[in-house]
Amino acid sequence: MRKFYPFPEIDLADFVSKILHLSETVEHFCYLGSNNYPNYPHSAFGSLFAIDAVDVISVNKDCLDTLEQFRNQHNDWIFGFLSYDLKDEIETLPLIEKEDKIKNDLLYFFVPKYIVKIENNNIEIGVVNENDFDAFKSLINQHQTSNQKREIRNQKLDIQQSITKETYLQTIEKIKTHIQRGDIYEMNFCQEFFVENIEINPLAVFQNFNERSKAPFTAFLKNKHQYLLCASPERFLKRQHNTIIAQPIKGTRKRHLDKTKDEALKAELLASEKERGENVMIVDLVRNDMSRIAKHNSVKVEELFGIYSFKQVHQMISTITCEIASETTFTEIIKNLFPMGSMTGAPKISAMQLIDKLEISKRGLYSGAVGYITPKGNFDFNVVIRSILYNRKRKMVSMQAGSAITIDSDAEKEYEECLLKANAMFEALKKTNPD
Repeated sequence: MRKFYPFPEIDLADFVSKILHLSETVEHFCYLGSNNYPNYPHSAFGSLFAIDAVDVISVNKDCLDTLEQFRNQHNDWIFGFLSYDLKDEIETLPLIEKEDKIKNDLLYFFVPKYIVKIENNNIEIGVVNENDFDAFKSLINQHQTSNQKREIRNQKLDIQQSITKETYLQTIEKIKTHIQRGDIYEMNFCQEFFVENIEINPLAVFQNFNERSKAPFTAFLKNKHQYLLCASPERFLKRQHNTIIAQPIKGTRKRHLDKTKDEALKAELLASEKERGENVMIVDLVRNDMSRIAKHNSVKVEELFGIYSFKQVHQMISTITCEIASETTFTEIIKNLFPMGSMTGAPKISAMQLIDKLEISKRGLYSGAVGYITPKGNFDFNVVIRSILYNRKRKMVSMQAGSAITIDSDAEKEYEECLLKANAMFEALKKTNPD
């Protein structure tokens, strides 16, 4: 059984930097951080690090059954991801071949050798064998200079788009035609931005990206030569004992440096009938999904249309909860609630079928979820948005951005919203960080 040991008080910023740099020495690494976001409901404010792997699964078929066997085998903390395209296994949707530039597997989890918990400036190290605690201390001591930033080579970035602006605008009108016909009520439509033949320092880019975004569901994940650099503001699902919590985001406004104008943008977001309409449709979808596994009359909308401010944007977030039976498994929960409604639309299956038809690129890990599961079955997973995906072997970077399309959508404004969301990723890639 894994035990957690307190770690002596040290310079916390230096310690975190050293741990992040350990990602360069191991094949499997995951950092999940809240950036100490002050008032996100149901959040534990701190950081989790999973370092090196005792065992790994990375699969493309029978994914959830394999995961359940993996959990039963280890009964330990596990960290990893669910790709958006796992939906095809859950819903047995027809497979449509699309280009996948990053080529992550559908499901990936690992049991870490070391776990580091940081909460309220308290540090704990989780290890299976007591000797590993001493090994971890030695490992950290070997990285005395790890707080120095690595330089990102100043190279020309040729950021390409999967579709032209003209095609994007035309596609939005097609989606609105489907809405008028009653095929769907709302659909999340995404486009891909990518850079070919590029070598980046993933950690340096992530640190730059994180500094710009300060998101509450940040993740830095490494699976051998594949990386996720994620600044997500959105939680997918959390389980705390027998309570399930979902917090879909629908509704965005750019921050303004002028405080008065910034507050006006928040008020405008809250008052927007379009944004509220988008949000409530997804809330209803989540309530419906939850009802399949929830105890009778336990599904509650804890907060509707909450407005939360992040470093770059204001977001409209709703919180839905339910109670489940203690024996309900992770697999049962995921089969009923994945993928998240905020990244599909409503009705969910019809929206996913239309997404498959109209989007050019394979979503892959984008629109999926990254997180952890504890031995007791508690878990917390984000929504993989505002993310840079990097395949070191293929020298490929992929970024996607999308928005919810309803009958009231203005195609030009939806396009601008995608660019707003993508801009922080572009800037993180472009910036150089000399020592």
